[in-house]
Amino acid sequence: MAGNPALKNVHAQLKARMEKTVDDFRANLLSTRTGRANVHMLDQVKVDYYGTDTPISQVAQISTPEPQMILVSPWEIAIVPAVEKAIRTSNLGFNPMHDGKVIRVPVPPMTEERRKETVKHLAGVLEDHKTAIRNIRRDGNDQVKKAAKDKLISADDEKRASEEVQQLTDAEIRRVDELFKAKEKEIMTV
Repeated sequence: MAGNPALKNVHAQLKARMEKTVDDFRANLLSTRTGRANVHMLDQVKVDYYGTDTPISQVAQISTPEPQMILVSPWEIAIVPAVEKAIRTSNLGFNPMHDGKVIRVPVPPMTEERRKETVKHLAGVLEDHKTAIRNIRRDGNDQVKKAAKDKLISADDEKRASEEVQQLTDAEIRRVDELFKAKEKEIMTV
């Protein structure tokens, strides 16, 4: 398909869109809570910064000095209470404490039930991303059929291109499955 001038652009677009979907899934996995502290756990937290909801990473430095602790150092001391409130109300189950300059966020160990809930939630996210990859495949197949209908490619080229689209789809779905299995193992390990 990449060798056929009529379909070269289609192949590049499909690959790029599928890569973006896999990267989005990887970002979801990074922000998922496991038993250990991770700076990406706070990626979804937004702070009210002078009337604008701003990602916490843009108003503070986030680090993990210990395996069970996240340390948040806001750039401005004046917003320490706002950052603490944003973390507390983020529904992540954290209970932050501050000393006026930095915010300490202890990461409690996950219960077995919470681990199972997290894996179940990730399985749903995995299905959403697989569906997105399949939708991209459908778009690619539609473009191939349109090229064949417009007589830009032969019937053999259409068949070959459809097979390549399917192979690309299978490879990307395998990648997200492997990422999910690795994260599931990490979450379920006590």
